[in-house]
Amino acid sequence: MRKGLLAAVAVCSCLAVAQGNSATTQTSEKFAGLSEQFIHETLAQSPSSASQAGYHHYRDLKGGKDLALDSLLDDVSPAGFAAQRELYARWRERFHAETPVASLGPEDAADWYLIDDQIALNLLELEKIQNYRHNPTVYVELLGAALFQPLTDDYASEDVRVGDVLSRVAATPRFLDQARSVLADSDPIFIKVAIEENDGNINLMQNTIASAAAKSPALKSRFDKVAPDAVAALKSFSEWLNSDLAKRKTDRTWRLGKEFYDQKFRLVMETDITPEQLLSDAESEFHKTRAEMMQLALPLHKQYYPDHDEHASLGQQERENKIISEVLQKIADDHPNRNALLETAREDLVGIRRFIVDKKVVSLKARDNLKVIPTPEFERGIYSVGGFHSAPPLDPNAEAQYWVTPISTSTPEASAESRLREYNNWVLKWLCIHEALPGHYVQAEHANDVQPVTRRLVRALYGNGAYVEGWAEYIAQNMMQQGFADNDPRYRISYLKVWLRAIGNSILDIRMQTMGMTDEQAMHFMMDDAFQTRAEAEGKLQRAKLSSTQLPTYFVGTEEWWRLRKAYEGAKGKDFTLAEFHDRALDEGALPVPWLKDMLLAKQQNH
Repeated sequence: MRKGLLAAVAVCSCLAVAQGNSATTQTSEKFAGLSEQFIHETLAQSPSSASQAGYHHYRDLKGGKDLALDSLLDDVSPAGFAAQRELYARWRERFHAETPVASLGPEDAADWYLIDDQIALNLLELEKIQNYRHNPTVYVELLGAALFQPLTDDYASEDVRVGDVLSRVAATPRFLDQARSVLADSDPIFIKVAIEENDGNINLMQNTIASAAAKSPALKSRFDKVAPDAVAALKSFSEWLNSDLAKRKTDRTWRLGKEFYDQKFRLVMETDITPEQLLSDAESEFHKTRAEMMQLALPLHKQYYPDHDEHASLGQQERENKIISEVLQKIADDHPNRNALLETAREDLVGIRRFIVDKKVVSLKARDNLKVIPTPEFERGIYSVGGFHSAPPLDPNAEAQYWVTPISTSTPEASAESRLREYNNWVLKWLCIHEALPGHYVQAEHANDVQPVTRRLVRALYGNGAYVEGWAEYIAQNMMQQGFADNDPRYRISYLKVWLRAIGNSILDIRMQTMGMTDEQAMHFMMDDAFQTRAEAEGKLQRAKLSSTQLPTYFVGTEEWWRLRKAYEGAKGKDFTLAEFHDRALDEGALPVPWLKDMLLAKQQNH
């Protein structure tokens, strides 16, 4: 386990030497070449991932073919997964042997570690965890992304892109047959979500792709030939999940278990913190945040409930729960109607953008490529509320998307009301900040300008999750400090509820994945201790089962960003400005924040 980048590379003392040393320059050039080759080979092995990255053509030197990757679907056969294992193992040996990290300057060393950790994470998955043998959502989401991405990325004419999608539609039966051959067993939650998301893929084909193909007689003719078999294969796959895979006996559950969790946690976080330390820190911060919420709630409670006695007869925990809950319930009355979520988000972004510029929070790029769209149906299992989908790093001018998950017409009124109250007009402002401005969208826009391009790809494809999610929460806290929403206490306590949830994510993930926390205990924790509505808690319970080690990235990353801010502000002294710090940190791309701290402070000392 590394103690930051400086543990391996003496940045402070060697930066100038490394930049001018001819041997280091040669190694750097070799590393850049290897990195580019590694990225191209691994992306070519997963055409769906290649489309997400904006990588469209691969020259296969062995076969002598130029592969149009956007028209291909991944090989998910047993042989395909074996080839992935061989590829990653071979490349790990090459990087260690041909460009050892000790021979690299600090920027290259950071990229080397990102690649090395990503290889280790892939090998952990392929060799030990093996989700691909147990979780059908892997295939449903991979297929959905493959079919959806070319429709939104303007890398070629619309006819060409729709044609690429139709080639993938034609390959769908083969893809799903391969998935069946690999899946051995599954936990019921994976099957439930896979079937729901697969319905989204069917809808994607029958509506979105059908509409795109209908614009051209030739494309419509192709669609009419390939779509029926593809839709039939999708429906058959859902039936197979329900009638076959669901009935197979297994001792495998959605719980990752401590051994695998600890290994994955280290590679995902890329920090010194252990799950045990994180759990202790999170539980301490959880109680501290509740106390802060109570202080904000007391005057609001007097305003909203003048006939109440502040529940003085209750014990401390019960009194906190009662007063804070009553205040949050009153605030939640202010929510959009069920059909206005997207429009409300678009309106909120206008005011948020103006605030960022007025307060000089961070520089906004000239590109204006953010679109607010409904979350694609095949992604709604994991993105039950919203999410962000960046422009591909190789095509930064393409469309970036802020996903807002609409409430289905089939959702009962009580469930819809529960969700709307959770994401009321105050919390929706936070969601826009986190997912779009100045959160993930701004972070991705800065990252998509990283040079050289190979470095941009490394830090985009293998970037640190705690940096990414931590930025979105850290910057939301900055916006609040700068007086966003006119310092309205309703926004502040609403945000603290969101922050309480982010802290609780860490507690939930560790306790559910490694300590046997039950559904009942998790729901009690979220609803009674963290003030979440039942709909929100049920969605998070499902998400906590579908993923592991991702939920803690919010709390871990936020704390690291504040430590970085404090250190940088101390180094700059009176010359510190918020925008300059944010720009410099974002312009490096998604490095683990402790490494980023070492790098920025070293550069500051050398100026």
